[in-house]
Amino acid sequence: MTQTTPVRPSGRAGAAVVPVLAFAGIVVAVMQTLLVPVIKDLPQLLDTAPADATWVLTSTLLSGAVATPIMGRLGDLFGKRRMLVVSLAVMVVGALVSAATSDLLVMIAGRTLQGFAMGAIPLGIGLMRDMLPRERLGSAMALMSSSIGVGGGLALPAAALVAQHTDWHALYLGAAGLGLIAIALTLAVVPESPLRAKGSFDLPGALGLTAGLLLFLLPVSKGSDWGWTSGTTLGLFGAAAVVLLLWGLMELRVSAPLVDLRTTARREVLLTNLASIMVGVSFFVVSLVLPQLLQLPTASDGLGQSMVVAGLCVAPLGLTMMFTAPVYSRLSSRYGPKTTLIIGLLVIAAGYGGGLGLMSAAWQTVVTSVVLGAGIGLAYSSLPALIVGAVPASETGAANGLNTLMRSIGTSVSSAVIGMVLANTANVVGGAAVPTLHGFRVSFGIATAAVVVGLVLALFLPGRRPSVRPQLRASSEEEANLERAREALRGFRGRVLDASGAPVARARVTLIDRHGRRAGATVSAADGTYAVAVPAHGPYVLAARAPGHGPLAAPATHSGGTYSVDVDLSLPSETVTA
Repeated sequence: MTQTTPVRPSGRAGAAVVPVLAFAGIVVAVMQTLLVPVIKDLPQLLDTAPADATWVLTSTLLSGAVATPIMGRLGDLFGKRRMLVVSLAVMVVGALVSAATSDLLVMIAGRTLQGFAMGAIPLGIGLMRDMLPRERLGSAMALMSSSIGVGGGLALPAAALVAQHTDWHALYLGAAGLGLIAIALTLAVVPESPLRAKGSFDLPGALGLTAGLLLFLLPVSKGSDWGWTSGTTLGLFGAAAVVLLLWGLMELRVSAPLVDLRTTARREVLLTNLASIMVGVSFFVVSLVLPQLLQLPTASDGLGQSMVVAGLCVAPLGLTMMFTAPVYSRLSSRYGPKTTLIIGLLVIAAGYGGGLGLMSAAWQTVVTSVVLGAGIGLAYSSLPALIVGAVPASETGAANGLNTLMRSIGTSVSSAVIGMVLANTANVVGGAAVPTLHGFRVSFGIATAAVVVGLVLALFLPGRRPSVRPQLRASSEEEANLERAREALRGFRGRVLDASGAPVARARVTLIDRHGRRAGATVSAADGTYAVAVPAHGPYVLAARAPGHGPLAAPATHSGGTYSVDVDLSLPSETVTA
């Protein structure tokens, strides 16, 4: 057994907590999307070459990729709400810096600071796990995970309207204002989670991961400009491989690593992260293709729409993702997040497959956006649930930070590949490269292929094993005890794990008091989680048994609150201090 500090997650968490955290995620998405309407004008606006102007976007990508796992780990150690506020505050500072300049270097510095906001997504998911009861957690995490698409979809038309009618610096002022509102609401509504991971911050691990990610993402982002076979590109890829390999070896030797690679190597976590890359690829393709298709002149096979109309046609992508959250909750509670992820990927594949023939009218792009939004919403909502169900509560922030990083890597790869495809299939008109309908269709084909890969990965995820035999179901006494544990918030909760670190379903967990009498009992759920209430403070023994596993009994002292205890059936008994 392993023990973390006491935590008081509760259904008593205010009803406003979930929308406030989701709003913070939407603000992050707005920050990422606000420059989309003016991307093509950045060289002129900043008085620089097109290749240099792309650093305004690349800098945010790089800082976000680095900050996401680091802020997640800091949240586990020092408080998730605290780090959420820090992430948003750094974003606000960066937005104000960018709003006050047209100098390229200063603009890049401001955009780099804005990238720190990416840590808000995993931190918000971690706060939800720590505070919400299970019956509310699924839909809450779904909404938080989908907020990145919701904010992006809603920001496109709003940013286009602002850029078309006011000075483009107002985009940053708006982002800063939204960030300040998010900070104020978080401080006023969201309580700090008392759950803390033990150990210290792994500074060498953070530096190693930072170096490895920069070496990898730089050539991914700039490969089209430098040449994919150039010495610089290939050299950076090679250096990234070496640095990340050495970093991994170092992390395996650290007692409190930045990223627990042993946990990450569990089948459920590893396959979920790989599937996340594919979902990230598929999400970004539609964001790149549809706005260009809509704004391209009709003489060039485009739809000839204005910037604002293009944003409005793509907006249903984000809106559908938001409305998918409650649908996900019902599907997941009945069939499990693995099945929901598979359904989402199938819907995405249908959206891109159908979208190949829906490129001749604006209303057709709306249909494509709605279908893809539904699929991406289901897929994005499933990912944090799969991660949360596979890692200890004390590692939620870091694990979801890594998962968010995987999505970001997917979008980065998507941006590079689709950019290369559109450039190689473009027609030169008046000295300028103009994307073609053929390039858009090839891009949709690439997205479909990525979804197929994600679907194969999802099929190999551990599935939910429903209780079909009456003797394997929890008794009414155990169900009542589990419910009392959720409501009273006094007792022990955690997960039952086997030798490989995988969750064990239907394991019987019994609480024995100092007199040797049974004080409570329950059985673990399909994801290995359990909760058992205690009648009073004092010493107890937690005994666990499951078919095919040896029994385990370990002393555990309760002194108030709820203690998170993971039961590892592969380990010998050991004392738990609380």
